Amino acid sequence: MQYSNPMSRDRLDAFLARDREHVAGAARSFALLHDRPVERAALLIHGLTASPGQFADVAAGLHERGYNVFVPRLPRHGHSDRMTQALATLTSEALLAASAESLAIARDLAPKVVVAGFSLGGLLAAHIAQHEQVERVVPIAPFLGVAWLPIRFASRTFEWLLTVPNYFAWWNPLRREKLMPAHGYPRYSTHALAHAYRIAHRLFADAHVRAPHARRIVMITNAREAAVNNRAARRLAAMWREHGGSVEHVVLSDLPISHDIVEPLANSRLAKRVLPRLLAAIDG
Repeated sequence: MQYSNPMSRDRLDAFLARDREHVAGAARSFALLHDRPVERAALLIHGLTASPGQFADVAAGLHERGYNVFVPRLPRHGHSDRMTQALATLTSEALLAASAESLAIARDLAPKVVVAGFSLGGLLAAHIAQHEQVERVVPIAPFLGVAWLPIRFASRTFEWLLTVPNYFAWWNPLRREKLMPAHGYPRYSTHALAHAYRIAHRLFADAHVRAPHARRIVMITNAREAAVNNRAARRLAAMWREHGGSVEHVVLSDLPISHDIVEPLANSRLAKRVLPRLLAAIDG
């Protein structure tokens, strides 16, 4: 493999080497690289409680299209113990640091970088779009708030959550620890969720006063979204446009009520149906 930057092999290899015994095999960071120089690299960022395995099919599709692809594991995710309490101490600072480091590695892999992320990863992708000069950013169902909570109450609600003890809630109270896939956690941390929203709150403040740095942004939302706040996504896209950003908002109107439209092992039929559209949006 030939890298764009002579330091990139060491930086990428060091990142991949962090995933030791405590990280499940399918949950580890991975890269799909060509043995020749390529023009574009894709950085794919998974969602809260998920892991790089969530983007396995998207990564393979982009690699087939000629991309070098890097899919990092976010901090405190992907542990072999699916009932771990590691997420309770996840912070917004740690997420932003991981995002910045991952972007630096992606920039080593090709001169043009495309970033896509789902849910929490979509939020981090949107943060990159606001602050970094990259070719294209695709936030997929970005976590900018929760569906049932009005935007005006979101910041106060999430800050309040940080004043009370952390609570782990089941994604599916019926299936509980049996919820698949195995490379993700079956429950989420309220403190982790609140720290993620701190990033969203700062992002809205920045987007209110300045244009995004990304050359092109394609926001993707499900019209029948089950978890995140689509109104907040529309609001962010409108802010970006007001400051001259090149923003396209793609609303998938033919999907069932759902949130995770990426993970191939959660709802394989849905993921296969959406995959060509995600690849088209990312590849442009």
